Amino acid sequence: MDISHIDYELPEELIAQTPIEPRDSARLLVAAPNGIQHRQVSDIIDYLQPGDVVVVNHTRVLPARLKLKRRTGGAVEVLLLEERDSQQLKWEALVRPGGKLSVGEDLLDPAGAVLLRIGDRSQTGDTFFVHFVAGSHNDVMQRIIEVGEIPLPPYITTALADQDRYQTVFSHDQKSSAAPTAGLHFTPDLLARIREAGVDIQEVELVVGLDTFQPISAENPLDHVIHTESYRVPTETFNACVSARQRGGRVIAIGTTATRALESAATFGQLQGRTNLFITPGYEWKMVDLMLTNFHMPRTTLLLMVESLIGVKWRAIYAEAIAMRYRMLSFGDAMLLYRGTNVSS
Repeated sequence: MDISHIDYELPEELIAQTPIEPRDSARLLVAAPNGIQHRQVSDIIDYLQPGDVVVVNHTRVLPARLKLKRRTGGAVEVLLLEERDSQQLKWEALVRPGGKLSVGEDLLDPAGAVLLRIGDRSQTGDTFFVHFVAGSHNDVMQRIIEVGEIPLPPYITTALADQDRYQTVFSHDQKSSAAPTAGLHFTPDLLARIREAGVDIQEVELVVGLDTFQPISAENPLDHVIHTESYRVPTETFNACVSARQRGGRVIAIGTTATRALESAATFGQLQGRTNLFITPGYEWKMVDLMLTNFHMPRTTLLLMVESLIGVKWRAIYAEAIAMRYRMLSFGDAMLLYRGTNVSS
């Protein structure tokens, strides 16, 4: 496999710059066993059955982009990825520019006060560990909220008027540096209608990390080193999914992050921890039957996951979506994919 295998031409004008209102009015491409159908996200209920389980990632986005300064006056941007030690106030972060920074160097907030200190580079070499100088975990979180900005993806260049539109309506526990964007399509009313249809809704947590931001650079995508992410699947969620499948029901994961959490728990036999699960073609699926997801950037690990789920037909699906002028990426439209489906348009 080479990188062209997961490449496609994404028209820039189709990259959604603003979210659509209401949330569930986004278009939904359904890659069903009997062919491609064009609906709205609010119609997802037509594809659910009593006894199914819908699983969402409840993580909430931190204002994780910090615009700081060196003592010399130079500007530094720190993108917090994940808290790694709450006692030591230690976080993993992307730091730009990072080439000239020294271990132990202080970075200052806009008021000139020391906010954090640069630590060692991570094992992968593309991130740093940084240490906040605040007194406690709660103090750190308060300072992040005071100083930080919601880190929209770099391909979104339009200012977001309502910062809550980059949060799901079911989000809690501010931990992630990016939203689980498939969940952005849901409204309280749609969630209520799903429950009324006899479908269980369960939560998992996966802290969205670095691979959301970085495309694959290896010539062979399978050589890509995937970064670990923290996940947690509550016992209630795991048992609900297992029971549903035993009864003939299905597990519908909302987004790639919920998918990765569920499959990590099933693959490793651990309901929480750090996962380096790299879902690529040939992976043996253990939990997820359907996935609702947005359209993804070319050359990303997420396209490998999609191909693993539905095969090379993802190309026909993307071609159809582009021809039909679907809105792409984080604020764009969605698709509902059936595992193993041989879709024809």
